[in-house]
Amino acid sequence: MKELKATKRLDIRFSEVDSMSVVWHGSYPLYFEDAREAFGEKYGLGYLTIFGNGFYAPLVDLSFQYKRPIVYGMKPEITITYRPTEAAKIVFDYEIHDTADGTLLATGHSVQVFMDMDYQLVWCNPEFYALWKDKWQVL
Repeated sequence: MKELKATKRLDIRFSEVDSMSVVWHGSYPLYFEDAREAFGEKYGLGYLTIFGNGFYAPLVDLSFQYKRPIVYGMKPEITITYRPTEAAKIVFDYEIHDTADGTLLATGHSVQVFMDMDYQLVWCNPEFYALWKDKWQVL
């Protein structure tokens, strides 16, 4: 099975750290969002594509594990990996590494489902998503 990944350099802003210069835990979901946007741009699965096909893709599961602190001045990068599933959902795994030495700083996981424009859960893969899976040969 083909593995789809995207990587993005993170710029740690002063407003994202606490008094110890450590990235505040609330910044991690924003970093994951940045990674999802980078993935969407690279593989044609952005939010505007989903919306343009008549669907929303809300997060229903988001988790992350801290391995080492990210501190102000670091230049980490996040790698997002698509996890194929037959279900009507989008599953990603994340890794944040320090670019200086490759140290693993954090990992994470997210799940998005599809809802139609009436906010009803969609149980089957939308046609555009099934075609996307076929195009990238992920199932």
